[in-house]
Amino acid sequence: MTELLTEKPQEWFQNFFKSDKYRRRISQMVINGTTSIIVDLEDLLIAERALAENIIEKPDEYLDYANNAAFMQLQIEDPEYARKIKDVGVKVRLSELPILTHIRILGSEYIGKMVMLEGIVIRATTVMPLVTHAVFKCKRCEATVTILQTGSFLSSPLRCSNPQCGRTGPFDFVQEESKFIDSQEIRIQEYPEDLPPGQTPRSLDIRLVGKDIINIARPGDRIKVVGVVRAEASSYPRAGKLRAFTLSIEANFLDMMSKEPGALLISPEEEEEIIKLSKDPWIHRKIISSIAPSIYGYEHIKEAIMCLLFGGVPKSLPDINIRGEMNVLLIGDPGTAKSQLLRYVQRIAPRGLYTSGRGTTAAGLTAAVLPTGTGGMSLEAGALVLADKGVACIDEIDKMRPEDRVAIHEAMEQHTISVAKGGIVATLNARAAVLAAANPALGRYEPYRTVAENISLPVTILSRFDLIFVLRDIPEKDYDARMSEHILHLHMKGAAPSEPPVLPDILRKYISFSRGIRPVLTSEALERLKEFYLTMRTASETEGTPIAITARQLESLVRIAEARARVALRKEILAEDAEASIAIVKRSLEEVGIDVSSHKIDIDIIMTGKPKSLRDKLRVILGALIEMEKETGMVKRSDLIGKLSSEFDIVSGEAERLIQQLIREGTVYEPQSGYLKKT
Repeated sequence: MTELLTEKPQEWFQNFFKSDKYRRRISQMVINGTTSIIVDLEDLLIAERALAENIIEKPDEYLDYANNAAFMQLQIEDPEYARKIKDVGVKVRLSELPILTHIRILGSEYIGKMVMLEGIVIRATTVMPLVTHAVFKCKRCEATVTILQTGSFLSSPLRCSNPQCGRTGPFDFVQEESKFIDSQEIRIQEYPEDLPPGQTPRSLDIRLVGKDIINIARPGDRIKVVGVVRAEASSYPRAGKLRAFTLSIEANFLDMMSKEPGALLISPEEEEEIIKLSKDPWIHRKIISSIAPSIYGYEHIKEAIMCLLFGGVPKSLPDINIRGEMNVLLIGDPGTAKSQLLRYVQRIAPRGLYTSGRGTTAAGLTAAVLPTGTGGMSLEAGALVLADKGVACIDEIDKMRPEDRVAIHEAMEQHTISVAKGGIVATLNARAAVLAAANPALGRYEPYRTVAENISLPVTILSRFDLIFVLRDIPEKDYDARMSEHILHLHMKGAAPSEPPVLPDILRKYISFSRGIRPVLTSEALERLKEFYLTMRTASETEGTPIAITARQLESLVRIAEARARVALRKEILAEDAEASIAIVKRSLEEVGIDVSSHKIDIDIIMTGKPKSLRDKLRVILGALIEMEKETGMVKRSDLIGKLSSEFDIVSGEAERLIQQLIREGTVYEPQSGYLKKT
């Protein structure tokens, strides 16, 4: 059978395309106006194993047989369409190979063979026309010759086709008569979760040729590629080609792993288990206990992480988009397991990325514009783009340089990354939930200072977090006894003291499964959220009272309620979800939104960095300074401090500190030593 196959592979392919399944696919190709047909290698293995093996081992030869056979079958099915696409022909694309090859193990033994790879797209060039049949004109006798083009460089004719001329040139390239096809280059990188310890991720260039496979993949997408391994040597002027060759893939087929990033394959048994779990009345408590079970305590923070993982529902309105993903910030003393929580979330999220502030730049977070080999520029996706529809964990966000930190403003609220560099103007999706951790500026969190004073983060970023929590290391006998017992058991057994109620693998799939549910507010939940919001706002109506809550927090309340409904796989948000979201937002506001002097909740601490009581005192100082300026021109510092002490009960030490703050902010300046003036 194999001997017969080696003699007549074309006939075998023709018989294969005569099957009902592939005749239907050829007819569909005519209806869609395409020039390619997808072949499942499994069907080929069933029909003739040797044929399938040969197409993997000798793809260049056997794909030509397959292309010709498919075109011949098209001539039978639809002769008119076959005449129309005669110059282009039919391209056979193989959708699945039996073995998945890892980018890391790709070597010289794979050159010229067909492989299947998976990876994340980190770069995609613009679409470029690639010449397939180049027409050249002899400059002496004007005879034309057509050269079939292969490889990376344009091949010229060796001599003129006219027997009377027969010269070796010069030749002109005739663009109008030449044939082109669209092409694109992308670069893929290994999945971060598949990376061996201590290794940097490997990447590989993929060449895409044909209208049906270009412009499918964008930076951040996870794709599967079937293609032929090619090796190419770099050449240098006057030195020749290098001995070391670079591997790349000439793509035959490209498929998105999932249009919804983070969607995992769930078996019917697992789906049944997930639905059974969701019916448990204590499901929220079970999932909170399953998040980082080795880390003791922090129930309220684990509850916030649960809401961040399940996420709210994004809304696209005609005029605006409202984000569904939540942003959570953890501010904590050293040794409070912030980094461990972030690492766990990165592993458990269906699509998670971890990065640390000190080694992160603006381009690394958003997108870098890099030169291509052909002299153009291309975009390479950063961490927030790669974490699209997932979770981006940013540790030590306070250690980032201010100019780099500005890059995440847009991503946190608008969920896009806008780039205008090197002639490229683009907007990329960055629909990622952000879980960030930061250390207090003075080493330990000072409860008598505001959150903005405790942390080296601008208020523009603080205001974009839905929830902010403080992890304080306070000695407490009973709590410390329980924690020490937990940690020592951990070391003694080498495992968590108790097994989590929901195992990590099922939890990942549970989160992925829940993302398909879009819960809506019931009238009871709506009334409860409205009542809480209005109560908090009414308390701020009195003159001189700080503002406790804004519309931004109301949106956060809705997102948390939606996430809690998703945890129970409910399509409706109940009053209990609204109550739970109110409780967690209240806890966050009490931890970071308290005015330390008036002991009232003041949202301006997060929104502007200054509580109302401080703003009132600064206003008093400025008013007194302006009044005294009218009389003396310049105001003596000691006179101003004396007036503030006698008339406004602001003690001299506090007055001195507030004056220094106004000087730092540039509102007041010192024209000469000991004198002040308003700018």
